[in-house]
Amino acid sequence: MKSLVSLCVMAILALGSVSASAQALIDKGFVSGWNVMVDPSFGNGCLIQTVYQDLSIVRIGYDATGNRGYFVVFHDGWGKIEKGEKYDITFDLDGQKYDAVATGFVQDHVPGVGVFFEDREFIHAIARKKVMTVYNAAGERVIAVDLKGSAKALDYARKCQAAEG
Repeated sequence: MKSLVSLCVMAILALGSVSASAQALIDKGFVSGWNVMVDPSFGNGCLIQTVYQDLSIVRIGYDATGNRGYFVVFHDGWGKIEKGEKYDITFDLDGQKYDAVATGFVQDHVPGVGVFFEDREFIHAIARKKVMTVYNAAGERVIAVDLKGSAKALDYARKCQAAEG
């Protein structure tokens, strides 16, 4: 379970751990256990982010350059991931499974995958759930994301996105 002190330390580490080719996230505050941020590399898209004690990072937000929603999960459990490559994954929202093609990301040597949605409102459907469990192509569980507080945080992200244009 995340403690407030370790969560704050991890959030500071995550904010400072941006690769040289990426632009730094801009902090917009902390809401219900999630940081609300702006990502200049996604056209100033707003997002929510949480960091776990094992340094896993989960982001849910808007890609303003592609007019789409997304989630990205950075976790060592992915194994070898190449930036920009495509990976078949499955994610489960309170028992409802979805197959998806994810894009590879790497942040400070931590592998991640991101799933993009043309329907930007799908991220709010995610936030209305309790747990999102993400599986690799072999069907092995990588992480179970506690979505507590994400709906309220995404309301702030939506307002942030409206302000960003």
